[in-house]
Amino acid sequence: MNEPLANKLKPTKLSEIIGQSHLVGKNKIIYNLVKNKKLFSMILYGKPGIGKTSIAYAIVNELDEKVRYLNATINNKKDFDIVVEEAKMYKGLILIMDEIHRLNKDKQDLLLPYLENGLITIIGMTTSNPYHSINPAIRSRCQIFELKELTKDEIKIGIKRAIDSEYLKGIEIDDETIDYIVKLCNGDLRYAYNLLELAFYTSSNKKVTIDSVKEINNKPAYIDDKDGDGHYDLLSAFQKSIRGSDVDASLYYLGRLINAGDFDSIYRRLSVITYEDIGLANPSMGPKVMAAISACERLGMPELVIPLSNVVIELALSPKSNSANVAIQTVLEDIENGHAYRVPKHINSTAFGYKYPHNYKGGYVKQQYLPDELINRKYYTPKDTSKYELLLKEAYTKIKNTK
Repeated sequence: MNEPLANKLKPTKLSEIIGQSHLVGKNKIIYNLVKNKKLFSMILYGKPGIGKTSIAYAIVNELDEKVRYLNATINNKKDFDIVVEEAKMYKGLILIMDEIHRLNKDKQDLLLPYLENGLITIIGMTTSNPYHSINPAIRSRCQIFELKELTKDEIKIGIKRAIDSEYLKGIEIDDETIDYIVKLCNGDLRYAYNLLELAFYTSSNKKVTIDSVKEINNKPAYIDDKDGDGHYDLLSAFQKSIRGSDVDASLYYLGRLINAGDFDSIYRRLSVITYEDIGLANPSMGPKVMAAISACERLGMPELVIPLSNVVIELALSPKSNSANVAIQTVLEDIENGHAYRVPKHINSTAFGYKYPHNYKGGYVKQQYLPDELINRKYYTPKDTSKYELLLKEAYTKIKNTK
């Protein structure tokens, strides 16, 4: 079997994991779980090639428990049935599941009772944010751990570990070439391993150089700016440029993100910007952004840059309002501070004494909706940023002043 270098170098214990010290470092949460021989269902999420699979394998290797491996996309319901029967036979097992965000309803319904009673312990892995992509029923039964992007130094540790291994005997490579691979892989250690291995085996003299790496992958290395800004800094600059209505800077950072090839992050950030920064000042941007994202997914590269450019220009030049975001954040802050009170009796499920607004002139009747303790609390403050929000402000003021 032609096993990839990345698999050959897979850690067998947590101490061999590169990066993720906030989870697997001494006295950190996963470290202590393994140390105490106790495991709970968990979901590991983060970018590709940063250690999700490595952590999962290291955990089960150190615990020496019965384990099965499934992919939510590839494996069918029959495969899941087999795992359940094995779990019953062994009185428990660990299920490592890749692409857990792709788990369909049939497979979820099959697994849920066994997650509930502890017969099956899941270690799920995904590149998608589980708070958006994973069914709440599964999510509520798992601890969620976010893996951090690997630093340049951590990627370099991995590359040097590969160079010193038995699998690349006789390799010749200089520090400049190592640095080039680090930049090219953009935080994906698996990709760095694959590139290094391919460069090694396609060389006639086992010498790996920048030129030989370029022959394999001629895409320009993803170069950070002079301050060493990373990918998340680019996303931040992209959003702040749109928020600040600088259309040229917005397009520049869009180009940087397109060059990095992380389209999922672009789509997600555009969706956030639409509702966080444009908001009620121009609500028509919501459907426009969704339509642009849909067009991008259908078109693919290179044409997808056109709808992206269109929508970014319009977002940057659109009026801005954060009033809705400020309102809901204030609500959430109140709730976190213990202001979760009983619903007034006349609007609870029995609705005794409730006044039905449609029975009144103008469709509005004055009655209390907030709990007694928050009766005068104000969350939404309209802004004069556009004609649309001015209309909302007029409606808001009229309702507040109605006796």
